[in-house]
Amino acid sequence: AVVSTQSGHYGRAKTQRKTPTIIHKHYQISRIRSFYMRKVKFTESNLNEKLTGILAEFPKIEDIHPFYADLMNILYDKDHYKLALGQINMAKHLIGNVAKDYNRLLKFGDSLYRCKQLKRAALGRMCTIMKRQNSSLLYLEQVRQHLGRLPSIDPNTRTLLLFGFPNVGKSSFVNNITRANVEVQPYAFTTKSLYVGHTDYQYLRWQVIDTPGILDKPLEDRNTIEMQAITALAHLRACVVCVLDISEQCGYSLQQQCDLFNNIKPLFANKPLIVALNKIDARRPEDLPQPEKDLLEQTFKKDANVLVIPMSTLTKEGVSEVQNTACDALLAHRIEQKMAGNKVDNILNRLHVAVPKASQEIRQPHIPEGVLAQRAAGYTKPDTIRKLERDLEEELGDDYILDLKKHYDLPNPDDKYDDIPEVWQGHNIADFVDPDIVQKLEELEKEEAMLEEAGVYESEDENLTEEQMEIREKAGLIRKEKAIIRHKHRLNKHRNRTPMSERVIRKKQGVKRARSVSTVAGDVAMEVDSKFQTKKIKPGRDVSGLRDEKQVKAVRILKKRSQIKMNQFGRAGEADRHIAAKLPKHLFSGKRGAGKTQRR
Repeated sequence: AVVSTQSGHYGRAKTQRKTPTIIHKHYQISRIRSFYMRKVKFTESNLNEKLTGILAEFPKIEDIHPFYADLMNILYDKDHYKLALGQINMAKHLIGNVAKDYNRLLKFGDSLYRCKQLKRAALGRMCTIMKRQNSSLLYLEQVRQHLGRLPSIDPNTRTLLLFGFPNVGKSSFVNNITRANVEVQPYAFTTKSLYVGHTDYQYLRWQVIDTPGILDKPLEDRNTIEMQAITALAHLRACVVCVLDISEQCGYSLQQQCDLFNNIKPLFANKPLIVALNKIDARRPEDLPQPEKDLLEQTFKKDANVLVIPMSTLTKEGVSEVQNTACDALLAHRIEQKMAGNKVDNILNRLHVAVPKASQEIRQPHIPEGVLAQRAAGYTKPDTIRKLERDLEEELGDDYILDLKKHYDLPNPDDKYDDIPEVWQGHNIADFVDPDIVQKLEELEKEEAMLEEAGVYESEDENLTEEQMEIREKAGLIRKEKAIIRHKHRLNKHRNRTPMSERVIRKKQGVKRARSVSTVAGDVAMEVDSKFQTKKIKPGRDVSGLRDEKQVKAVRILKKRSQIKMNQFGRAGEADRHIAAKLPKHLFSGKRGAGKTQRR
């Protein structure tokens, strides 16, 4: 939203940030006019957007539930609220008219100075209009903050609504049946607004509303705190729980509490009503004097729709009974209202409840034939009962061990407890289990014996003569000698060429640059003989004149230390005389900071 105390500065600052800021008098007059018209239009659209957002976000009293409408009237004064929103709406229209008028005048501006003065006048009038809305904006901001702190109350859901004199135990009852944490203190008007807690009953979610205390006085004399409770009683369709303090520790007599009940009884029309007699831990209903018993009888029990239940929020006696009774009463009341409406007929016409007729035929019990045969044979059920694993566990206690192998059905019962691994040496045992392994092994052995008798496995070397063996050895020696000659030829292949100096090699490389790099590199590597590589390599300039590696390390450390001072000035070395820009353009050009902008 627009900040009320700085709305003018906000509008001008955003206009300068979001629109061009450079204009010169030698520009064409059409360009100058559009430059300043753009600033006026942008400021107007920006303020219009903010004010429209304020008007749209605040609720309209005519469009919300009557409970919230009356609550806003009590807390914020409906007339003041509407007047503030009306002033914001009027300011939006005035800003639009100012922008329209000055844009019309800017179309006839004949110089940069005149266009600039028209722009200043337009922005100034807009800022003046916004400054006049300071009080309205401050009031709406307070309303917005307070609205955000109000509890979320659903007027149409299942609700239990508590009311009574201050300090009679309403907040304690809410804390007992819900997870709400309402403040409880031993003085009146601890609760100054509506508090909401939630509870579950019959798998349904219920909201329980704790209201501020109400005093017995005329409606026009009640304050804002009491009127919140009256508004909730008037508009919410809920089960009303009237909490009475029969011990009179709240500071109000039982007569005053009954008078309050009779005073606001018209608000309970068409709502289920429960009367909870609280603090029975301090004073039981049976211990009341006869006049007070007659008063309770006359006030509550003459009406059959009013249920009176004693309870104590301290000892929690009767708290759940009050909750269950109130919830059941509200559910029954809601069903009665739906049945009395017009919509229920449309639903009942589409429903049909099928009621099966009772059969007159007497059906005899069915006994299987096997059971009848056993009975005829004189079979009797054994008296012994098989023990279950659970019975064994209870009987043995800590000595019980679960034995899963005792029920294995194997040909040899002694094999039940053999240790057979599932995986052995990385292989699954089940993959190698073959019941016909012995038969297959015998067949394989017979086949191998037949192959041996046929001479399949006899070696060819056994049939060679001595002459053939000698020829085979000589052929192996010849192949070995040929391999040695071939290897020597490869080594001496490039030694017959004339060796070239390094200067000739570099010259050839420059002339034949188009050739493949890999070919030239290979030729050079083969042509340069080892006798041309005996030239001593000169040491580098950074290590020349130094005796050993220790002196080299010391010189390098001194070099780094001498470079530190030059690095502070951003220089690459001693010969670096470059002077960097004193005012880099990317840091000192563009939008201006805070200050006068008269010359624009």
